[in-house]
Amino acid sequence: MFAKNNTYTTMTFAEECNNIFDAATVEYHRHDNIDATADNPYGEGSIEHELFVKNWIDAVQWHMEDIIRDPGIDPVAALTLKRRIDRSNQERTDLVERIDSYFRGKYASVKPCADATINTESPAWAIDRLSILALKIYHMSEESLRTDASEEHRAKCAAKLAVLLEQRKDLTTAIDQLLDDIAAGRKYMKVYCQMKMYNDPATNPVLYAKKQGQR
Repeated sequence: MFAKNNTYTTMTFAEECNNIFDAATVEYHRHDNIDATADNPYGEGSIEHELFVKNWIDAVQWHMEDIIRDPGIDPVAALTLKRRIDRSNQERTDLVERIDSYFRGKYASVKPCADATINTESPAWAIDRLSILALKIYHMSEESLRTDASEEHRAKCAAKLAVLLEQRKDLTTAIDQLLDDIAAGRKYMKVYCQMKMYNDPATNPVLYAKKQGQR
């Protein structure tokens, strides 16, 4: 369970997310190894701890996606890695849903206004996009500074980096506005499970057909 007594006095919640995601991204690249163990500086059970874990999962999966695109990868190793990516996707989804549950608990006492509306995405799924943006910004910044690449490549990546930074600024503002609206009752939220069917042997027809054939 998440701690519910966190206060954010010097920055907004989304700004704090950006700081945590940037720190987790840097920590991953200190190891630059998909099998490394995260050195999470935040207390177990706190929302900060879970946000750090969220970005670590994303960073590991980012690099697994790089590895699996190697045209020379051994097919058996690729299949093993693909299944690991599938497990990582499920972990990511489960964590996003837990973060949304944190927000549901935090705003449980808020009574929505009569004309309150629901947002197109929940706070945690928007925060998920912030985490991915932290990784995009880190890697695009690296590309813009590559000494072994052409000046044209660096310029293109610098232009893309500027767009990513603007996108993060806009998304940060939008998330904080959404949380303010939920706190004020102008919007309400629900927690929807993703219900991924391909990971469930009871709903994936390939898996349950094979199980039935073994009877």
